[in-house]
Amino acid sequence: MPLLQLVKRQWLDYARTHRSRRNLLVHLAAVPAFVAANTALVTALLLGMWIAATLSLAAMAASLAWQGRCHRGEPERPEPFSGPAEALVRILIEQWVTFPRFAFSGGWTRALRAASR
Repeated sequence: MPLLQLVKRQWLDYARTHRSRRNLLVHLAAVPAFVAANTALVTALLLGMWIAATLSLAAMAASLAWQGRCHRGEPERPEPFSGPAEALVRILIEQWVTFPRFAFSGGWTRALRAASR
């Protein structure tokens, strides 16, 4: 699937699959942690800092594990991955594009208010 179509599809489905209070709160902490660790990974690799790169990968994995665990509590889950390449692309899009867009557009706040009812 073309990248822009994947971004659009993920965005259109995002609010439906992110409604539980716990998942919303975890994403608020875990997504910035992933982005910071991802940035640190690229920097560490460019500078040849292999231990820092390994620690960055571990932090990224922990962030994704935490988010994945909370996704299990959602009434509706995202579409399953069709393969490893699609999983990687969808994860990166969610962390770098879709969740920040959801948060800054007010979607996160609306979803949290709805979850609190």
